[in-house]
Amino acid sequence: MTPEQASIEAAKVCQLAPVVPVIVVDDAATAGDLAKALVTGGLPALEVTLRTPAALDAIREMAKVEGGVVGAGTLLTPADVEAAKEAGATFGVSPGATDRLLDACEANDLPLLPGAASASEAMRLLERGYTVQKFFPAGAAGGAPLLKGIGAPIPQVKFCPTGGVSLANANDYLSLSNVICVGGSWVAPTSMVNAGDWAGITALAAEASKLAR
Repeated sequence: MTPEQASIEAAKVCQLAPVVPVIVVDDAATAGDLAKALVTGGLPALEVTLRTPAALDAIREMAKVEGGVVGAGTLLTPADVEAAKEAGATFGVSPGATDRLLDACEANDLPLLPGAASASEAMRLLERGYTVQKFFPAGAAGGAPLLKGIGAPIPQVKFCPTGGVSLANANDYLSLSNVICVGGSWVAPTSMVNAGDWAGITALAAEASKLAR
């Protein structure tokens, strides 16, 4: 898969809804119900971060949910890419980008949303062919004002800001011409997941799905 093809596929995922849930799963037994709740609420694209031992099993369970499009976040190494693909991930997300990681995603036909936090990083990825990127960590890096500033000289790149994004500031990002969607964990809070409050999570997802962009 070429970087250009990867960005086309990543854009399709980002266009499914204004918000991509960023999910940390501690118990894979909850993954199916969590995915159903988010998809029912109108958020079909799901990013499961590879930050817990349960993450790959969670991807396997979520991949079974009708209407869901499941990806793996926090991809750092070629081994992460291969494990995520084997588990059923159909797209990948990384906090940054290295040549080895990009090579692995391209070799494994896994569309990647590579991370960038500056104009130089965005330009380097654009030079390789990636026109859809993750802006991370959005809040700490400078938030919507920085992303707006990058957009003026580099309009070719569309971003999914993640990190510090919430319902309160999501519109600040979504109103920008170079933002295709946002990523956020507020739609699947750990407290609700642990309590099995699937109706509550569906309500949060429905609220997020109505955000304008």
